[in-house]
Amino acid sequence: MILELLPEVGVATLRLGMSADEAVGAAQELGFAPSDPDYGDAPGQALCKHEESRTEFTLGFTKGALTDIHVYRFRIEDADVTVALDGLDVFRTPSDELLDRLEERGYAVEQNDSGVDTLPDLKVILSNESSFEYPMDEEGDPIYFDYALVTSVDFRGPRRD
Repeated sequence: MILELLPEVGVATLRLGMSADEAVGAAQELGFAPSDPDYGDAPGQALCKHEESRTEFTLGFTKGALTDIHVYRFRIEDADVTVALDGLDVFRTPSDELLDRLEERGYAVEQNDSGVDTLPDLKVILSNESSFEYPMDEEGDPIYFDYALVTSVDFRGPRRD
């Protein structure tokens, strides 16, 4: 399964702006089941899980419309799941290398020391923040990103020109 991160559009067949029923339905078509089948007409969030790979989405809604898609890295290392951004494997490419390759392709990358890196022009956040045990380097730092956010919300703040 390939889950393409589509900045300002969505993830795979999930589209920003969808209603809760449409978004959960699209997630189900991808094999993700809502953790609460009674998620409601206008939830704040709906968690959807792919049991085989142990990959998860959290779908965030504002006023009944999908505004945020949080994608969490699979917990089965050899899972047949690829989360891609511009053809790059987000969760299997070492995070430093991924950011370098995105910059080489002309994307603005804002890094910080807390492991939360942004692609502000794309409204995408990538981070290493999980408590799950994923591959680590010799210093105990995560090698790969384990979280991606695609949002319709501009998180850059006001411009100072």
